[in-house]
Amino acid sequence: MRKVSWQDRLRYKFDNTLSGGSAAVIVWLAALSAAVILTISFLVWLGQIGPSDEEPMTLSEAIWASLMRTLDPGTMGGDTGWRFRFAMLAVTLGGIFVISTFIGVITNSIDNKLDELRKGRSRVVESGHLVLLNWSEHIFTVLHELKLAAGARPDCVVILGNKDKVEMEDSIRERLGAGGRTRIVCRSGDAIEHTDLDIVSLDSARAIIVLSPDLADGDRDAQVLKTLLAIVNNPLRRHGSYHIVAELRDPRHVDVARLISHDEVTFVVAGDLVARIIAQTSRQAGLAAVYTELLSYEGSEIYLTDQPELAGKTFSDALFAFAGATVIGVAAHNGRPRLNPPLDTVIGQHDRLVVIAPEPESLRADLTTPSFDEAAIVVQPVTAPAPDRTLVLGWNWRVPSILEQLDAYVTPGSEVVVVADIEAAGAAVALLAARLQRFVPRFQFGNTTDRRLLDELQVESYQHVVLMCYDNVPPQEADARTMVTLLHLRDIASRCGHAFSIVSEMLDVRNRRLVEIAQPDDFIVSDQLVSLVLAQLAEVKELNDVFAELFDAQGVEIYIKPAGEYVRLGVPVSFYTVVEAARRRGETAIGFRRIEGEAYARNNQGIVLNPHKSATLTFGERDRIIVVAED
Repeated sequence: MRKVSWQDRLRYKFDNTLSGGSAAVIVWLAALSAAVILTISFLVWLGQIGPSDEEPMTLSEAIWASLMRTLDPGTMGGDTGWRFRFAMLAVTLGGIFVISTFIGVITNSIDNKLDELRKGRSRVVESGHLVLLNWSEHIFTVLHELKLAAGARPDCVVILGNKDKVEMEDSIRERLGAGGRTRIVCRSGDAIEHTDLDIVSLDSARAIIVLSPDLADGDRDAQVLKTLLAIVNNPLRRHGSYHIVAELRDPRHVDVARLISHDEVTFVVAGDLVARIIAQTSRQAGLAAVYTELLSYEGSEIYLTDQPELAGKTFSDALFAFAGATVIGVAAHNGRPRLNPPLDTVIGQHDRLVVIAPEPESLRADLTTPSFDEAAIVVQPVTAPAPDRTLVLGWNWRVPSILEQLDAYVTPGSEVVVVADIEAAGAAVALLAARLQRFVPRFQFGNTTDRRLLDELQVESYQHVVLMCYDNVPPQEADARTMVTLLHLRDIASRCGHAFSIVSEMLDVRNRRLVEIAQPDDFIVSDQLVSLVLAQLAEVKELNDVFAELFDAQGVEIYIKPAGEYVRLGVPVSFYTVVEAARRRGETAIGFRRIEGEAYARNNQGIVLNPHKSATLTFGERDRIIVVAED
């Protein structure tokens, strides 16, 4: 082995200094420039060299002249005397080398800095902002809702995703346009790394949303769980609790997630939530539109509001206290909200009301007794629902959960048929049959896009049809198959003159808009609802208990019932009268659905929530009243 020489040691030390970056290179260039200037200046002074017809330069004059020619090669253009010219030429050549290298180093340093900024690795210095962790396709819906929630209030949303910063910004700009008063800041990083989490300043954030990332199904929840571990177990985290809302796909992972979260996290279980909503909306036409409006920040939403002037009053009194808002429940102090409680429930001093309103800040209670038309109120006994038939077309991992939820809604003796071209679906349905109490599901193998199969099934004999997206094909192909089946169903309904309710699951919101344009009275549910719930809970954590009761088959739910069960048809009535009619049935009226030819399509499928109570309305035979009730 060759012995290490002093040249090797010197070269090694030189290499180490260069590894210090641009600053080290600039220091070496300055040293080289100084060496050239001092050497030439010393030779000029020692050799008594100067311009023609002038006295020889002193050492200080020679240093100054050399420095000027190093910085500006054009300075030597006026030099005279060949000895002086050659000396200054040497300085100028050295200066050209040093300055050009210096410019290159500075340019490269600026490029590197811009590259670093482009990567989105600088720390976010914000307070009271909202953080989104993990990049997902439905992040756009969450951002849209957060922008609506902020309104005219300045706000900041910070995104930490495992994608290029510029790519994320371009995608958001393309899908959502300008941010308005809401600033959207993107940073690139991995949400399971403590150093990357420090970039988005979690300790000063008002809320954190952990999204299920765009990964394989088995990896999505694993990534969310690891992200939660990184947040709650960070040794440098703040002492107080975080406000975290996390999305999980599989209900089986909730128990493990709760062990990790230490009660700091509100979980939205996508599979369970969508299954519950599909089960409910499949029974009632128009219910999906009701949920979409309630969960969206467009129009009226659910709020919890303090109204101390109603302390000591009953829930029955509160129903008429607001002309522009709808009271649907009471949240006791340090207790869970109760929706549609008994009419004699007394509102405590520190209780809050659960209301549907456009803005809760403007609510002012009016304790005067409203007038309503007693003669227009209909007293009609509640009839028990008859057994019916439901057809489920398509298959994915949520179908078993939907069938379990349907078991809580259908009348005993009802029939549910599942049709799909997946062999494993038949085994899953057979296994599930033993756990169901009100119906025995039946499975039939077949291609759900085949018109001949649909004709053989006699779809017109069913009251409800549920279209599910396949999860064994890419999302766009799954949506395409659903759309083809949907078009066949519409044609069958048109030909036979039988109107059965259709609930279609879509994976891409853009595809949903296409079929809504074609015919808006098909009610489509997708993962968009999960995004809406995430945005709502990020703003108001306490709404989780409200949503849990609304979506639970055992609790209070939303129903859409014939208007003729409440008021006389064809008679002008105020909505105060509708509220009173519902109150006498132990229900809370929150809106109505008008069906007037195709006009209803221009108004959210005819759904009107939280109408002004003094508005005069005339209902027809097909119109419906939307109520919160327990049936």
